[in-house]
Amino acid sequence: MWDTLIDYFRRYPAQEKIARLLIQYGLRIQDDGVYCGPIRIADSAIARAAGVDRRIVAATIETITAHHELRRAFARFRPTLHLKDAAPELGWGVLEIVPENASTPGILAGVSSAIAMEGISIRQAIVDDPDFIEEPKLFVVTEQQVPARLIPEIQAVEGVRSVTVY
Repeated sequence: MWDTLIDYFRRYPAQEKIARLLIQYGLRIQDDGVYCGPIRIADSAIARAAGVDRRIVAATIETITAHHELRRAFARFRPTLHLKDAAPELGWGVLEIVPENASTPGILAGVSSAIAMEGISIRQAIVDDPDFIEEPKLFVVTEQQVPARLIPEIQAVEGVRSVTVY
């Protein structure tokens, strides 16, 4: 699906850069503008973030609104709270899992099973999309620190290359 969306922008690298930024941050197109939740974001702010001219943002919005499939997808994106960086300040644990191959099924299931068997609750699990992130990772935020004795078991989950504990 992502390839289908991005294919509209292959001939326009600057627009593709904007489209990827919108997708990465869950920014949606509504009423010919860009929104983060209910907050309208100025084209110039998006242009600065992407390192392009603001007219490229307007052109990208035009491209999206001109194509039914793009308009439907971009109208439904939503930002997501990522607790990874705040978790340690809240007394929670964080695991960063690097997969051998992000398309291997069962990595999240294996990691969450190991954590659940220890009686630890998971607050959040976020997986990077391998189509948009060069080195996708799985981030698991737990209600308490994961004990060191559990790390080898998590590393043994099929498809896990490495585990970092924060």
